[in-house]
Amino acid sequence: MAYTEPSTNALITLSDYKTAEGIQSTKDDTKLELLIDSVTQLVKTYCGSSITDFYSTATLPSYNNIKTETISINWATNIVQLTECPIVLVHSVRERDSLSSSYKTLVANTDYYIETGTDSIYRVTSSGTAQNWETGPGAVEVNYNAGYADCPSDLKLAVIDLITYYHKDEHKARQTIAGASIQNQSSSSQRNNVAFPDHIKRVLDLYKNF
Repeated sequence: MAYTEPSTNALITLSDYKTAEGIQSTKDDTKLELLIDSVTQLVKTYCGSSITDFYSTATLPSYNNIKTETISINWATNIVQLTECPIVLVHSVRERDSLSSSYKTLVANTDYYIETGTDSIYRVTSSGTAQNWETGPGAVEVNYNAGYADCPSDLKLAVIDLITYYHKDEHKARQTIAGASIQNQSSSSQRNNVAFPDHIKRVLDLYKNF
């Protein structure tokens, strides 16, 4: 089977992995390609963020990879927090007061304020005081770019370790190789761990959208 790089949205490349692990052979390339794509999706699902998919620094009208996030507001609040982070550019913020109403485009620093430290958007009045968002399903719509141009180095290390974890079947408690039985240690000692090894989970949690 001809070699092809994993999808462009993969967090690492096959070359990244083989260089990090000191692998020169090509015999496992097909399996590793599959694992790279699968682990990429696993990490994005666990973190609740795509990490790199919606990164762009392009401005209107040529921006791309836009994230359109529709947020339902069920109680009085003047804050909404976005799922993708860190925020790079916010292109528009719109609000509606009912399902039958059209969205109204809000004005930056007049109707809303972007707090990049928490990847949140505050609804404000023209004088800068707090004002609650409209409530209801899909009350707020935000079009923005966020994330990283490339997978951050510490997260890349966790992705590499997680690929090895599955490549070498370390997730299996007991393995039999050439007639010998190998007992792997429990993957985690952390409470509420979903079975990632501790050293991997610690890094993933730095990027998890709680």
